[in-house]
Amino acid sequence: MELTGCGTALVTPFREDSSVDETALRSLVEWQIASGIGFLVPCGTTGEAATLSEEEWLRVVQIVAETAAGRVPVFGGCTNNSTREAVAKAKKLAKVPGLTGVLTANPYYNKPGQEGQYLHFRAIAEAVDLPILLYNIPGRTGVNLEPATVLRLAKLSNVIGIKESSGNITQITELLTTAPAGFKVFAGDDSMALPTLALGGAGLVSVASNVIPAEMSAMVQAALSGDWTTARSVNRRYFRLMLAHFWEASPAPVKAVLKMIGRGDDVLRLPMVPVTDATRARLETLAVELGLFEAVAAEGGARRAS
Repeated sequence: MELTGCGTALVTPFREDSSVDETALRSLVEWQIASGIGFLVPCGTTGEAATLSEEEWLRVVQIVAETAAGRVPVFGGCTNNSTREAVAKAKKLAKVPGLTGVLTANPYYNKPGQEGQYLHFRAIAEAVDLPILLYNIPGRTGVNLEPATVLRLAKLSNVIGIKESSGNITQITELLTTAPAGFKVFAGDDSMALPTLALGGAGLVSVASNVIPAEMSAMVQAALSGDWTTARSVNRRYFRLMLAHFWEASPAPVKAVLKMIGRGDDVLRLPMVPVTDATRARLETLAVELGLFEAVAAEGGARRAS
């Protein structure tokens, strides 16, 4: 399947006892696909992968791939600051039925240089036959994957693209103007979606689409088809929500909004905690202004009528 458009960096729903809520996860996947999302990314930053046990991590990826059932691509998050552990995890992902590929971020905490990162990512790519989507997120990992290193990795047959979350438009532009044909650059931040797409990006890996999947997908598809009037209109309407999801450490705000609209709960695992009462009030005000509650009510009425 072609990897393009708007993908969702899925949250991982938890029950009150902090166990993975498999029923809620399957429901979220079904809603995302029904809303037109192009692909799914479980167990990334938004999925609180760092707090999942290895058994839970693998189970979440299995559930998403199984529920998607080939309808959309699924790229499982696979990040570790030990190259040996990252390779071992990638090999486990390679055995998951229906999984499309692997998303793997910079090795965190160790702060390797460019050569260390290159060898790290190369080891993962060479360990499996699955397509590899690099994930550059220096704000979380402490290191930046520079364009020259990305171009070296792009020579590997199964390194197909990158989720770029540096927030550096100059760097993103350099990648888009120097990468080989077919290498896909995805915006890794909702607020950077339109600039990245305007420069030739393949799509967006979105946090906001957990809450507004149809709208984010429509915005990205409009941009990809050259309908910038529509793309800018959607972006203008929901840009505050895109930023609001980072009023506190993600994914606490997006989980709070999901709870408000009846699409999940806001249970997080330590050291992550739910948003403060003040932020919750701001989020609720914004949700009211954007008509999110009315949209949920209308959707529920449509389901009952059918």
